[in-house]
Amino acid sequence: MSRIGRKPVMIPSGVDMKVDGLKVTMKGTKGTLELTLPTSLGLKQDDGKLEVTRSNDVKSTRALHGLNRALLQNMVIGVTEGYERWLSIVGVSFQAALAGNKLTLKLGFANDIVHTVPAGVTVEVPNPTTLRVHGADKQKVGEFAAKIRASRKPEPYKGKGVRYRDEHVARKQGKSFVGSD
Repeated sequence: MSRIGRKPVMIPSGVDMKVDGLKVTMKGTKGTLELTLPTSLGLKQDDGKLEVTRSNDVKSTRALHGLNRALLQNMVIGVTEGYERWLSIVGVSFQAALAGNKLTLKLGFANDIVHTVPAGVTVEVPNPTTLRVHGADKQKVGEFAAKIRASRKPEPYKGKGVRYRDEHVARKQGKSFVGSD
Protein backbone atom coordinates (compact mmCIF):
# COMPACT_ATOMS: atom_id res chain seq x y z
CA MET A 1 0.00 0.00 0.00
CA SER A 2 1.16 3.55 -0.70
CA ARG A 3 3.11 5.05 2.18
CA ILE A 4 1.83 8.53 1.41
CA GLY A 5 -1.69 7.36 0.58
CA ARG A 6 -2.29 5.58 3.86
CA LYS A 7 -1.32 8.56 6.02
CA PRO A 8 -4.41 10.33 7.33
CA VAL A 9 -4.96 14.01 6.54
CA MET A 10 -5.38 15.92 9.79
CA ILE A 11 -8.09 18.57 9.62
CA PRO A 12 -7.33 21.51 11.96
CA SER A 13 -10.07 23.19 13.98
CA GLY A 14 -10.27 26.31 11.76
CA VAL A 15 -11.11 24.34 8.60
CA ASP A 16 -14.71 23.66 7.62
CA MET A 17 -14.75 20.47 5.53
CA LYS A 18 -17.71 19.10 3.61
CA VAL A 19 -17.67 15.67 1.93
CA ASP A 20 -20.37 14.98 -0.66
CA GLY A 21 -19.69 11.55 -2.14
CA LEU A 22 -16.32 11.95 -3.85
CA LYS A 23 -16.36 15.76 -3.79
CA VAL A 24 -14.44 17.41 -0.94
CA THR A 25 -14.84 21.11 -0.16
CA MET A 26 -12.59 22.85 2.37
CA LYS A 27 -13.13 26.35 3.66
CA GLY A 28 -10.70 28.27 5.84
CA THR A 29 -9.39 31.74 6.53
CA LYS A 30 -7.47 31.94 3.23
CA GLY A 31 -10.26 30.74 0.92
CA THR A 32 -12.30 27.81 -0.34
CA LEU A 33 -10.97 24.86 -2.36
CA GLU A 34 -12.68 21.86 -3.98
CA LEU A 35 -11.45 18.46 -5.16
CA THR A 36 -13.33 15.66 -6.86
CA LEU A 37 -11.73 12.25 -6.35
CA PRO A 38 -11.66 9.54 -9.05
CA THR A 39 -14.30 6.80 -8.77
CA SER A 40 -11.66 4.15 -7.92
CA LEU A 41 -10.94 5.93 -4.62
CA GLY A 42 -13.01 6.44 -1.50
CA LEU A 43 -12.94 8.52 1.68
CA LYS A 44 -13.19 7.62 5.35
CA GLN A 45 -13.87 10.47 7.71
CA ASP A 46 -13.19 10.32 11.44
CA ASP A 47 -13.17 13.15 13.95
CA GLY A 48 -10.46 15.48 12.67
CA LYS A 49 -9.03 12.95 10.22
CA LEU A 50 -9.65 12.12 6.58
CA GLU A 51 -8.33 8.93 4.97
CA VAL A 52 -8.19 8.08 1.28
CA THR A 53 -8.99 4.45 0.45
CA ARG A 54 -8.77 2.56 -2.81
CA SER A 55 -10.96 -0.17 -4.22
CA ASN A 56 -8.33 -2.26 -6.04
CA ASP A 57 -4.59 -2.72 -6.56
CA VAL A 58 -4.36 -1.69 -10.21
CA LYS A 59 -1.20 0.34 -10.90
CA SER A 60 -3.10 3.48 -11.97
CA THR A 61 -5.29 3.34 -8.85
CA ARG A 62 -2.22 2.98 -6.63
CA ALA A 63 -0.70 6.05 -8.26
CA LEU A 64 -3.90 8.07 -7.79
CA HIS A 65 -4.10 7.01 -4.13
CA GLY A 66 -0.97 8.89 -3.03
CA LEU A 67 -1.59 11.77 -5.40
CA ASN A 68 -5.08 12.55 -4.11
CA ARG A 69 -3.99 12.26 -0.49
CA ALA A 70 -1.24 14.82 -1.22
CA LEU A 71 -3.76 17.08 -2.98
CA LEU A 72 -6.04 16.95 0.08
CA GLN A 73 -3.10 17.79 2.36
CA ASN A 74 -2.20 20.73 0.08
CA MET A 75 -5.80 21.94 0.33
CA VAL A 76 -5.62 21.93 4.14
CA ILE A 77 -2.37 23.91 4.10
CA GLY A 78 -3.76 26.27 1.45
CA VAL A 79 -6.93 27.23 3.32
CA THR A 80 -5.10 27.66 6.64
CA GLU A 81 -1.68 29.16 5.77
CA GLY A 82 -1.77 29.75 2.02
CA TYR A 83 1.06 29.48 -0.48
CA GLU A 84 3.39 32.16 -1.77
CA ARG A 85 6.22 32.57 -4.27
CA TRP A 86 8.60 35.52 -4.28
CA LEU A 87 10.16 36.63 -7.56
CA SER A 88 13.07 39.00 -8.17
CA ILE A 89 13.62 41.02 -11.31
CA VAL A 90 17.29 41.59 -12.16
CA GLY A 91 18.40 43.98 -14.89
CA VAL A 92 18.89 47.66 -15.59
CA SER A 93 15.46 49.33 -15.86
CA PHE A 94 13.64 45.98 -15.56
CA GLN A 95 10.55 46.49 -13.41
CA ALA A 96 7.00 45.42 -12.62
CA ALA A 97 3.84 47.43 -12.01
CA LEU A 98 0.39 46.32 -10.90
CA ALA A 99 -2.82 48.08 -11.98
CA GLY A 100 -6.01 46.31 -10.91
CA ASN A 101 -5.64 42.70 -12.01
CA LYS A 102 -3.10 43.50 -14.75
CA LEU A 103 0.60 42.91 -14.07
CA THR A 104 2.85 44.87 -16.42
CA LEU A 105 6.47 43.79 -16.81
CA LYS A 106 9.16 45.92 -18.44
CA LEU A 107 11.90 43.44 -19.25
CA GLY A 108 13.97 45.09 -21.97
CA PHE A 109 11.75 44.12 -24.90
CA ALA A 110 10.23 46.64 -27.32
CA ASN A 111 6.78 46.09 -25.79
CA ASP A 112 5.69 45.63 -22.20
CA ILE A 113 4.48 42.18 -21.16
CA VAL A 114 1.03 42.21 -19.56
CA HIS A 115 -0.29 39.27 -17.52
CA THR A 116 -3.83 39.04 -16.17
CA VAL A 117 -3.83 37.82 -12.57
CA PRO A 118 -6.09 34.73 -12.32
CA ALA A 119 -8.92 34.44 -9.81
CA GLY A 120 -7.80 33.09 -6.45
CA VAL A 121 -4.28 34.49 -6.84
CA THR A 122 -3.07 37.79 -5.41
CA VAL A 123 0.02 39.64 -6.59
CA GLU A 124 1.82 42.32 -4.59
CA VAL A 125 4.62 44.55 -5.84
CA PRO A 126 6.42 45.87 -2.72
CA ASN A 127 9.03 47.52 -4.95
CA PRO A 128 9.50 47.56 -8.75
CA THR A 129 11.97 44.65 -8.72
CA THR A 130 10.18 42.32 -6.28
CA LEU A 131 6.93 40.39 -6.71
CA ARG A 132 4.93 38.32 -4.23
CA VAL A 133 2.44 35.84 -5.68
CA HIS A 134 0.18 34.26 -3.06
CA GLY A 135 -3.11 32.43 -2.67
CA ALA A 136 -4.78 29.31 -1.29
CA ASP A 137 -4.38 27.03 -4.33
CA LYS A 138 -0.82 25.70 -4.61
CA GLN A 139 -1.17 24.86 -8.29
CA LYS A 140 -2.51 28.26 -9.34
CA VAL A 141 0.15 30.14 -7.37
CA GLY A 142 2.99 28.04 -8.77
CA GLU A 143 1.65 28.13 -12.31
CA PHE A 144 1.25 31.91 -12.36
CA ALA A 145 4.71 32.43 -10.81
CA ALA A 146 6.18 30.15 -13.48
CA LYS A 147 4.35 32.11 -16.19
CA ILE A 148 5.86 35.36 -14.90
CA ARG A 149 9.33 33.78 -14.77
CA ALA A 150 8.94 32.47 -18.33
CA SER A 151 8.48 36.07 -19.54
CA ARG A 152 12.28 36.41 -19.36
CA LYS A 153 14.20 33.56 -17.77
CA PRO A 154 17.48 34.46 -16.09
CA GLU A 155 20.38 34.22 -18.51
CA PRO A 156 23.71 32.71 -17.40
CA TYR A 157 26.16 35.47 -18.44
CA LYS A 158 24.88 38.59 -16.66
CA GLY A 159 22.07 36.99 -14.64
CA LYS A 160 19.42 39.34 -16.05
CA GLY A 161 15.79 38.24 -16.04
CA VAL A 162 13.05 37.11 -13.67
CA ARG A 163 13.97 34.53 -11.06
CA TYR A 164 12.56 33.02 -7.90
CA ARG A 165 13.96 34.63 -4.79
CA ASP A 166 15.71 31.45 -3.62
CA GLU A 167 16.84 30.37 -7.11
CA HIS A 168 20.55 30.06 -7.85
CA VAL A 169 21.51 30.99 -11.40
CA ALA A 170 24.67 29.24 -12.56
CA ARG A 171 26.86 31.92 -14.08
CA LYS A 172 29.15 31.35 -17.06
CA GLN A 173 32.43 33.10 -17.65
CA GLY A 174 31.91 34.15 -21.24
CA LYS A 175 34.51 34.64 -23.91
CA SER A 176 38.05 35.60 -23.03
CA PHE A 177 40.58 36.77 -25.56
CA VAL A 178 44.25 35.87 -25.33
CA GLY A 179 46.83 38.36 -26.53
CA SER A 180 49.02 37.36 -29.49
CA ASP A 181 52.80 37.11 -29.25
